[in-house]
Formats: sequence, structure tokens, C-alpha cells
Amino acid sequence: MLREAAGRYVAFDGRMWRTLIGLFRPGFLTREYFAGRRRRYIRPARLFLVLSIGLFALLRFDVGSEHLLQQGLDNAENSSTEAAPAKTSPTESGRAKAGSRETKRAVGDAASGSTELSNLMIDLGGEPGLEPLRDRTAAFNRLPRKEQVEQIFSGVLRYGPYAMFALLPLFALLLKIVYVGRASRYPQRPRRYAAHLVFGAHSHSFLFLAVALLVLLPGGAVRTALIVWTMAYLLLSMRAVYGGRWSGVIGRAAVLSVSYLVFFAIVVAGLVAAAILLR
Repeated sequence: MLREAAGRYVAFDGRMWRTLIGLFRPGFLTREYFAGRRRRYIRPARLFLVLSIGLFALLRFDVGSEHLLQQGLDNAENSSTEAAPAKTSPTESGRAKAGSRETKRAVGDAASGSTELSNLMIDLGGEPGLEPLRDRTAAFNRLPRKEQVEQIFSGVLRYGPYAMFALLPLFALLLKIVYVGRASRYPQRPRRYAAHLVFGAHSHSFLFLAVALLVLLPGGAVRTALIVWTMAYLLLSMRAVYGGRWSGVIGRAAVLSVSYLVFFAIVVAGLVAAAILLR
């Protein structure tokens, strides 16, 4: 019953596995879509939807903010206790031990969420009309640091899929800009915005799948190979779908990546703000 109910939206049949396997071939699904061979694969929009929601659900259950916070605290403790001088006087030794005790006490307080000084503080200033937001930020400032991190982490995961839906049309627009020009030299090159949108959906879907596998796979040769393949995937996909010389592909990919990362950073900042203000 679950398979039939989910298969209506996720296609838990041969199409799903055929699509996921084809997704690892750069540009393959996009070229198949343009060639009209579409029924054997999951549609780009549905694939993008399923993998984006699946990735953020996996991150919510597999990567806890407590683990990230504890890792940061452990790093702070390790850095504060490393590389003591070879020779110290008794007075200096006593001061060092006292400082070490104070550092450990501070780390312990931060781990328990009772240190006020380590909290994230947000100040909206005295601008009029911001009273509702000011109340929310004041409530956030009063939380212990651990709860602040948890709220930001859960909020980013909650609004993350919506942010990716906003970034996909932007990615397609950037593609249209970097590939603007005459069609006489490469007549088969996709030039319509909808075609760039299909390519963007497939590229993002592969990224979602690769990140999910990186979360699940242990460290090793397979994980390293997946990281290398992910880094080269965009270049290979652009060459397979749009054609052209490697110099042009690399140049366009560089412009596309830098521009996209700028907007991605803006979206991440917006996600953090939404996690704090829209709890």
C-alpha cells in the first residue's frame, strides 16, 4: 500500500532506478529529455522536488546540531591546551594551570548552555516599526547558545527546500546569460529559458543525491571518488549539453559558479534570519 501510494509521486519502479543511475552520467538525462525520450525517466521537476526534500529530511535526522556544537567546543578545548612552553617558572606554571581550569570551566558552561557571554546577540537598533521583530530577536537573545544553534539549524532545514526552489530559476537565468549569443555556430545548443531550467533541475538533483550519499557513506576511496566526480560534474554536463570548446566551458562555468555562490550566500543569510524571526 505504501509503495502504491508513494509510487504515484516518487515512481518507486524501474523509472526511479533508471533515473538515478542516469543522473550520474553528466548531461545524459537532459539530452534524453530534449530528444523526447521522457517516459522512461522521472520528470525533472518531480526529481528535483523528491531529492531536495529527501536531502533535507536526511540532514535533519542524521546530522544533529548538538554534534556540530559539541565538535566546535571540543576544537576550542583542544586549541586552548596544546603546545605548552618547554620551560616555565613555578609562578608561570601556576598561572597556566589556573588559566587551563578557567578555560575548561568556560567550555563546560558553554556545553551546558549556561554561558551568557557566548550567546549569539542580535540587535535591530531603534528603527521604528520593528517592534514585532525586535521582540522575537530579544527572545532569541535570551536563549542559551545550544538552543540558539538548534533553532537556527532546524530553521535552515525547514526552509531549505523553499530556498532551493528560489535558486533554481535563478540558476537557469544565469545559464541563459552566459550562453547568450548567435545560434549559427552551435545550432543545436539549448537557448530557451525552459531548456536551461531542465538542465538546472538535473544538475541540482545530482548535487542533492551526491550530498546525501556523502552523508551516508563512510570515509574511504568511494567517498573521495564521489567528491571528485561532484566537483567535475558541472563542467562535464555543460560540455555534454551545450557543446563548445573546453576553454569556453571553463570560462562560463567559472562565471556561473561565482555568481551563483553570491546568491547562495544571500539565501543562506535569509534562511538564518527566517530561522530566528519566523520561529
